[in-house]
Amino acid sequence: MQRRDCKLAVAIPVSIISDIPHLREKTLEIGLIGRAAAIFRVNEIIIFPDNTGAPNQKRDRTLIATLLSYMETPQYLRKRLFKIKPELRYAGILPPLRTPHHPLEKRARKLKVGEYREGAIIAVTESGSLVDIGVERPVLIPDKKLPVNKRVTIKITKGGKRPKVTLANREETETYWGYTIMSSKFSFGQLTKSHAYDLVIATSKIGTPLTQIVDELAMRWKKASSVLVAFGAPSQGLQEIVAQEKLGLDEVADFTVNTIPNQGTETVRTEEALYASLAILNTLVK
Repeated sequence: MQRRDCKLAVAIPVSIISDIPHLREKTLEIGLIGRAAAIFRVNEIIIFPDNTGAPNQKRDRTLIATLLSYMETPQYLRKRLFKIKPELRYAGILPPLRTPHHPLEKRARKLKVGEYREGAIIAVTESGSLVDIGVERPVLIPDKKLPVNKRVTIKITKGGKRPKVTLANREETETYWGYTIMSSKFSFGQLTKSHAYDLVIATSKIGTPLTQIVDELAMRWKKASSVLVAFGAPSQGLQEIVAQEKLGLDEVADFTVNTIPNQGTETVRTEEALYASLAILNTLVK
């Protein structure tokens, strides 16, 4: 599960769940998206508004962000970091990610020197901050006064029943370490202008078949330090979404790609497009 050489972000519109009436089915849909992101080592999921006139865009954006964040959080930290709220009513049906930062080991003596874990600050003492890392008792981050309930990444520096740790950065890890969430208030066009990505790929059924541009795309990707792959919604594709801003896809993306040529259905749902597109793109680069 080696981490990617460059940052990979995916952008999804809020309306991916607008046609799903029940919270349970919405939760299941969002779970499939989070699972796809983890499988293909996505570093960031961006949720952008695509129909500002719709009454439920803000509510649905919050729901998507909450459930994706809940999924990404290690199981042993969820009760501490997430209060009971309506959005999490059906969180039990979300699929587990089983990524490296979701370890199953609960025994402190089994932790290995050099291992990284996610934790949450539970108290601050004169000696430093106590952090829950999912073992029998909290461990101390010495000489650090951190806010209670702050999520942190730590590194094991000494093993045993009372392991010693140091504060770390998730960027230090050599393995894939989950995704972050950006709940954007900006439209897709504004998003691509305000955030600098070396390569922006729009997926669309009107795009160029990937086989025709695969070499050029792979070359650009290998040179990039950050890549954004954007998806449309079942009700409207990216072309229709950016048309609301009086823009064309060629103005906001470097490539517009059809990753599902000769599709047998009228529409392809966003989670289906995620799996199909990321699976193909994953073969091009590490």
